Amino acid sequence: MKYDLLHIQGKPYVLIPLHDYRSMIGAKDDNKLPSTVLDALTAGQDSPVKILRKHRGLTQVELAKKAGISRPYLTEIETGKKDGSLRAMKSLADVLGVNVGVLA
Repeated sequence: MKYDLLHIQGKPYVLIPLHDYRSMIGAKDDNKLPSTVLDALTAGQDSPVKILRKHRGLTQVELAKKAGISRPYLTEIETGKKDGSLRAMKSLADVLGVNVGVLA
């Protein structure tokens, strides 16, 4: 594959097609997630956990219960106050149906 190399303020950046980027982040349901959700994940303007939770139609209480974590802990993960333990992130990824790397 050929990618474009750009220099912005003296730093090199690689421009790749969005589809290739999505493959790189490894979503299990990449083909099943609507482009609006994939675009929101790619933009990174909100927590991936929050984006996917809302897409799946879950409340924080429901997701926390299914993932076996507390709702306040989930809130801290969604707001970026805490990174979330590996166990918690794996559990959230399983409930949300994505690869844990998507939540990073």
